[in-house]
Amino acid sequence: MAITELELKALKSSDADANKRLTEDGMFGKVRKNRTGVIVFFEYRYRCPSTGKIRAIKVGTWPTNTLKEIRSTRNRYRADVEQGVDPLEMKTAIKLSKQADILTEQESAINRIEEIQSKMRVNDLFEHWAQMELIKRKDKGAEIRRMFNKDVLPEIGALGVNDVRQVHIASMLDKVLKRGVKRMTNLLLSQVRQMFLFAKSRAWVEVDPTDTLRKKNFGGKETERNRVLSVDEIAELVAKLPSAKLSDATTACLWIMLATLARVGEISKAKWTDVDLINKKWRIPAENAKNGIAHTVDLSDFAVRQFKILKVNQTCVVFVCPASSLDINQEPRHIDTKAITKQIRDRQRIKPLKGRTKASSALLLSGGAWTPHDLRRSGATLMSKLGMDSDVIERCLNHVEPNRMKRIYQQDKKEMPMGEAWRVLGQAIADIIQQTLDASNHIG
Repeated sequence: MAITELELKALKSSDADANKRLTEDGMFGKVRKNRTGVIVFFEYRYRCPSTGKIRAIKVGTWPTNTLKEIRSTRNRYRADVEQGVDPLEMKTAIKLSKQADILTEQESAINRIEEIQSKMRVNDLFEHWAQMELIKRKDKGAEIRRMFNKDVLPEIGALGVNDVRQVHIASMLDKVLKRGVKRMTNLLLSQVRQMFLFAKSRAWVEVDPTDTLRKKNFGGKETERNRVLSVDEIAELVAKLPSAKLSDATTACLWIMLATLARVGEISKAKWTDVDLINKKWRIPAENAKNGIAHTVDLSDFAVRQFKILKVNQTCVVFVCPASSLDINQEPRHIDTKAITKQIRDRQRIKPLKGRTKASSALLLSGGAWTPHDLRRSGATLMSKLGMDSDVIERCLNHVEPNRMKRIYQQDKKEMPMGEAWRVLGQAIADIIQQTLDASNHIG
């Protein structure tokens, strides 16, 4: 007797408790309960063509499968039996075939990885890393590429990625360390390690050759830089600048950094479209800010005068600090972000470097060597001495509040106090400069 959909829909939980069975032309259904009601597990029973034994194979579950689908599966298996084929054996054979295909794919993948490992050089790895990871950085990996092209790739670039050993990395780092650049040595170790971790995550290398290398054995522990120019040193800088043979533009940039607490990269990349000298505003866009957060500086009268110096005799209408040459598309570009720092460093040497300025010691100050970035710290310190609130100074520095709850619930930007802080700082710097110049003229 044929099973009907109405019969299935009429089943109750009591039928499951009574172990009710449904039959139809070699197909048997077992009634069971689940959380949503009643279900029926169907199987097809047949005599094995090879052994003559009775066997059973699942053909579907109602209501997940319709009665029509279940019958279709039963009919397919019955046709197999009539052809002398055991459906269970066929099902097992298909499963084993799929497993074999998976193993074959795995073996092929392993072979592809081994082929990549055998052919890939460190030069190739670096390009993969640059395209996948370095491109996500703010400068698109330009600085790391420069560092690798100078110190890493000439040493290990031609080696196979699995041929690089700890001794190769250590030798490369020692050569950098001999130049006396400890921080650069540590940075290179960190970046090379990131590159090999990238390769390891993709099974391109079996072992990370940087795994046992530690910064303490190369660049050593890095100490926090806290150099601050005192008021006397700022006056000393005023007196020494005329003999330093810096351009008026570079000098103006130094004073802008001190008066605005801006970073050297921020003034180097600044565009005139972001500078409003009438309303005394300088917008530092997120892509130029180190922390990726846009920042607006209220320009003091002193800072405005410095920007006007930068504008004098300048033909470029795009960048505040334009490079002397155009980019590859013949478009204006800003100066290198390290250009100002190099000029200051070259003027604090005991002996001049070949081909560099002869005013090699012109900017050596009594407190020791200094960098343009120290001007930012010095300006913040001077703000504090002038009585500005520490929270306002942090805002002027564009520092992110470390306390998460304060960031969320205290979002007062302190625009008015910040503007006053920059105004007072600018006036203080102008006074120091004027007093130094007056003293020099008096002595003269």
